Amino acid sequence: MPWLFPKVWWRRPVPDKTIFLTFDDGPIPGVTPFVLEQLAAYGAKATFFCVGENLERHPAIARQILAQGHLLANHTHQHVKAWKMAPEQYLAQADRCQAALERVGATGKKLFRPPHGQLTRSHLRILSAKYQVVMWSSLTYDFDATLRPEACLRKALTVTKPGAIVVMHDSLKAERNLRYVLPRLLRHFSALGYAFKTL
Repeated sequence: MPWLFPKVWWRRPVPDKTIFLTFDDGPIPGVTPFVLEQLAAYGAKATFFCVGENLERHPAIARQILAQGHLLANHTHQHVKAWKMAPEQYLAQADRCQAALERVGATGKKLFRPPHGQLTRSHLRILSAKYQVVMWSSLTYDFDATLRPEACLRKALTVTKPGAIVVMHDSLKAERNLRYVLPRLLRHFSALGYAFKTL
């Protein structure tokens, strides 16, 4: 897919051992605070692609994310699928989420990740005027309830390289695998001398 959408970020060029952890779908009580605790234990920074409705429901958690030096980013207002919406309607979803981000104090970079990774050239064209679209190079599949936590971890460790954009989910659906994988992933790569930074 990178060849099809070359302006989209799939990974980032880095001169050193840097990984970009990202978390989709939050903020969610109980789950997002767990993520923040794990990140803090390793001095790690991450980017949280938030759903606008969840920002409105849990603004205090969003502000906690910012207070701990992480980045908030856009994942549409209602976690909608691009393939089922006209580009203009989809952009309105992104803009509504962006307004929610700004209400909780998010400033600076306007990063956007399409839910389910769904994108078309038409959607990208209209989004790119306002946002930097971000995909990933490492998908952990933590949301897959049929995938055992150990298998999820193996997959994540195998495909994560310097400059990788890693996707995890601070959601109830992913919570079981997330709680197993995240601390082990942080421990593994920290021991190898990696740093975890925001996009």
